Amino acid sequence: MDDPSAGLEMLLANGEHKGSFFKYSSRIYFFQDKSSYFIIRIAGFFDLFTFSTYSSTALFFALISFIGMWLFFLTFYRRYPHLHRQLAIVCFFIPSVFFWGSGLLKDTIMMGCLGAATYCFDALLIRRSFSVPKVLVLLMCLFVIFSVKKFILQAFLPCILLWVYLSYVDRIQSRALRAIILPFVLAIIGVSGYYAVVKVGEGDSRYSVEKIAYTARETAIDISMLTGRDAGSTYTLGDLDGTMSGMVKLAPQAINVSLFRPYIWEVRNPLMLLSALESLAMLLLTINIIIRKRAGLLRTLGKPDIVFCLAFAIIYAFAVGVSTFNFGTLARYKIPLLPFFGLALVLSYYENKESTVDELEVTE
Repeated sequence: MDDPSAGLEMLLANGEHKGSFFKYSSRIYFFQDKSSYFIIRIAGFFDLFTFSTYSSTALFFALISFIGMWLFFLTFYRRYPHLHRQLAIVCFFIPSVFFWGSGLLKDTIMMGCLGAATYCFDALLIRRSFSVPKVLVLLMCLFVIFSVKKFILQAFLPCILLWVYLSYVDRIQSRALRAIILPFVLAIIGVSGYYAVVKVGEGDSRYSVEKIAYTARETAIDISMLTGRDAGSTYTLGDLDGTMSGMVKLAPQAINVSLFRPYIWEVRNPLMLLSALESLAMLLLTINIIIRKRAGLLRTLGKPDIVFCLAFAIIYAFAVGVSTFNFGTLARYKIPLLPFFGLALVLSYYENKESTVDELEVTE
């Protein structure tokens, strides 16, 4: 309101101070942190319509998250209409997801973009329902994820490729032909997934393949010792030495801490209790499925939808578990993986149970 032209310049700026608005930008703590400032720009745009009312701007953020999760729900409701209640629970009613995924935060925008991107990839590449709006929405979602949290895109794109390729292989009627083709498909997935990770990390040394382990170490130190020191209790997985081999060795502990911790006896405050109960429910459901499906577990895990959700959840769990070292911060960082992991559990639990309802056509 003081200087609309300078305000517009700041809205379009990308973390570079200029004389025309330096007296304002110099007072914004995260101005030169491009990923954080991207969220500030989104909030600034909404502020034009909400007259800088925090609650109204936060409502716009929550709306973006909900739209994305609604599209995520529709993606799998189309396939499993008989599981609509279970799908609704994992998409909308996981406590930490709607708690941390509805505020003026990076994670809120990421939830919306991941859900919408999943819907668009399914429509365009698996169902082959092409439309220009879907392409535009997909490109916008990928751009936002790339701008805010590149590592999410590095985890997401290989899993999408895996989902698409396996979906086409699954349509082949001949088991012999599927067995012959599968090794070649897996090789293609490996090469294309690695290429996607490399391309996303280009131009940012922190996310290059050579530097990912060092970035994880620096992030863990920063969160546990500095920015996240008041967010909750810290944890340790062992020596994170900044090398790829050292990081991979911690993979089992990192995945476990993201999916199933904090344990009840690690609770230090009421908010941690909520997270611990949620993690306990995930652990008990996982154990139950392993016991119930032990004979046909490999067949169940061979379903493209389950593979996709489980692969993304595990890769993302590893990424945030090994680079956070703080339960309070982890509770927020891990919310994108929870609907995917919950969906994988639901589909595994109800696999082979016939629907009593014909698959519905959802109006787009």
